[in-house]
Amino acid sequence: MNFNDFLQKVLFNIGNHDVTVRQLISWGIVLVGTFLIYQLVIKKVLPKYFAQEKYVIRNNSRILKSIRNIFALVALIGTVWALEIDFLLYQMKTVGIRISTVLYALTIWQVAGMLDWLASKVLVYNYHRSRNDLDYQTSVEKYAKETDSNAGNLVRLVIYAAAIFLVLQSFNLESYTVINSTDNPIKVSDILEAILIVLAARLIFWMVTQLVLFRYYKRSQIDPGSQYAINQLLKYVIYTMAMLWAISSLGIEMTVLWGGAAALLVGIGLGLQQTFNDFFSGIVLLFERSVEVGHVLNIGGMIGTVKEIGLRTSLIETRDSITVVVPNSKLVTDNVVNWSHFDEKVRFSISVGVAYGSDTKLVKNILLSVAAEHPEIVEHPNPFVRFTNFGNSSLDFELHFFSRNFIRIEDVKSDMRFEIDNAFRESNVEIPFPQRVVWMKGGQETTPNK
Repeated sequence: MNFNDFLQKVLFNIGNHDVTVRQLISWGIVLVGTFLIYQLVIKKVLPKYFAQEKYVIRNNSRILKSIRNIFALVALIGTVWALEIDFLLYQMKTVGIRISTVLYALTIWQVAGMLDWLASKVLVYNYHRSRNDLDYQTSVEKYAKETDSNAGNLVRLVIYAAAIFLVLQSFNLESYTVINSTDNPIKVSDILEAILIVLAARLIFWMVTQLVLFRYYKRSQIDPGSQYAINQLLKYVIYTMAMLWAISSLGIEMTVLWGGAAALLVGIGLGLQQTFNDFFSGIVLLFERSVEVGHVLNIGGMIGTVKEIGLRTSLIETRDSITVVVPNSKLVTDNVVNWSHFDEKVRFSISVGVAYGSDTKLVKNILLSVAAEHPEIVEHPNPFVRFTNFGNSSLDFELHFFSRNFIRIEDVKSDMRFEIDNAFRESNVEIPFPQRVVWMKGGQETTPNK
């Protein structure tokens, strides 16, 4: 008996299938190779990873379990391949489910779970590292909660959507028609592809803005308003491209869509002119950046901080912590006082009158000292006092100062008035009542009317 005949010798049967020496040797090689690689990963790779790991949750048992399951499934797939026992389990028209089909699906799902766990932690780590708030001592508690936040959820959705697509493909179900149309039949794979495109777009947007651009903003010291504008524009571009790609993946002709949309928009535009005006005003604001998030505005006497600039409306938070929805067209076409546009500080003033005969230099020094001691008043430019007028009842002064606290400036002024009154009392500087001299007809005396 030669060597080839020896390899083809049948050792035992599995049902109607003969197992030869060659198949048994191949099976042994697969099992030994899988076991050696598993030992290498468990005893060499993972210990080094866990030793250097300072940001990942210390639930090592989960990843170890996933790795064991993956290698066990790989060993079973190798067994089916080596022994050639990939029996047909179920047959339905074009769909045939074999042993390897089930094993492939289980392996894909296990790999998806491990990738979800790893990718979520890496994204969370980079998110916090970019903000310089890593705390290795409290990483377990802190980042366990972060895993279920935007980063973790987005990664999970993308990975499992891809896993479902691959599982259906292994079962040959991706070609199953959901909507049977003669012009454009929509298959399961088309729907899954569209969903995956949208989810991937959300994940890409999050990674670009929160990981890449955030570091650029921090390094270049870009103000929050500009950051918001760039992020919004990028969001519109990525989401628009993703939606068009998703629609195209469903087999819908874009030319038909654009033609129908053009006819529809003509009719809608006539009735929604103001809405479109607000829409394009929002785009102008994001590009022109005359008004940005964080700016303090005075719109018709209403003073507030810009919290959000949307495509149609913007949100303004007033001094009373009331959110006002303002159409974007008002911010573009109306006269808007932007206290934060070119500088972070604005000049304000307080008027005060003192009695005739008061020491004007003393009054000036008192006003300047009050301004110098208040923490909300900036030192440069320096506060200054202006002698404005000889009034009917008083000598009129104005204290001019610069401050960055736009929203609470009335509280700042109130504090300063308290201090001015107290300082005047200590220095015997009188703030007079309004007075008027009345001459009585036929009399020689005057009576002041207070």
